[in-house]
Amino acid sequence: MRVRGLLLSFLLLVGVLVGVPASAGTGGATVVREQQLSERLLELTVRSEAVGREVGVRLLLPKDWRRAPYRKWPTLYLLHGCCDGDNGYRSWTDKTDAEVFTARTNVLIVMPEAGAAGFYSDWLTGPKWETFHLTELRRLLERKYRSGHDRAVAGLSMGGFGALSYAARHPGFFKAAASYSGVVHPTYQGKRSTDVVTGIVGQTSGDPFALWGDPATQPEIWAAHNPYDLASRLRGIPVYLSTGNGEPGPFDTPGSSLDRLEQLLGEQTVAVADRLRAKHGRVFTDFYGPGKHTWPYWERALHRSFPMLLAALN
Repeated sequence: MRVRGLLLSFLLLVGVLVGVPASAGTGGATVVREQQLSERLLELTVRSEAVGREVGVRLLLPKDWRRAPYRKWPTLYLLHGCCDGDNGYRSWTDKTDAEVFTARTNVLIVMPEAGAAGFYSDWLTGPKWETFHLTELRRLLERKYRSGHDRAVAGLSMGGFGALSYAARHPGFFKAAASYSGVVHPTYQGKRSTDVVTGIVGQTSGDPFALWGDPATQPEIWAAHNPYDLASRLRGIPVYLSTGNGEPGPFDTPGSSLDRLEQLLGEQTVAVADRLRAKHGRVFTDFYGPGKHTWPYWERALHRSFPMLLAALN
């Protein structure tokens, strides 16, 4: 009986008894709802301590998910852009062919919420998205959805920033990173770029400096998240960079006006590519010229970058 009692105490200590909430083993994240939307598409509602509320996550399961119930799966984090409210995590599957395009792959694809303008960071005063994505959610995915340790990351616009910033700030976490029209150099040409970030953050939170502080007086915080400044920390993995120049392209209305946001992000991306090459990084670029800041280009970019991402995972 004494041995049995000691064993029971040990199991309670490590939190493996039936009925222990998921947050006990996942750093503060608990699945409170799971909805099967299609054969491969799951939508989760996750309660996060780091964010301070319930957040959404979509998963595209590997094609052999049910046939190999004990296998750990390589994992692709697919990050959304800004300004879709709390529904950005649905955008890749709602606005592109990501579900059909990846139907034959054995990769777990994770599409997590990052807020309307969370910028994939732990805010100075606000939510801790970086902690949620890379600690809480990662543990939850490993424990409940059989995510393995081989990971890649890709994203569009704000999510392109997140892909490169996460990979640089956490060397070894991801084996490849891809940015499509990403905000990859948020201090490029000073206020021309910082005003984009502070403007978006201010519109969604009311405080433009709640994210990384004032770029004029707290530049070190901005630099600590900026892929351009962190370029040397990306040398160990392949990086894919895709962008247009803002002129009307094949998916745009002929004769329409210049997209100045895509023009700016294109310049940022070229600067980051040059910086990575100067640091002897492995850079793959698709600077396709005419093209605006719209979904058809990001869907195409996912198609074009996918072989590189898969090769890194395999």
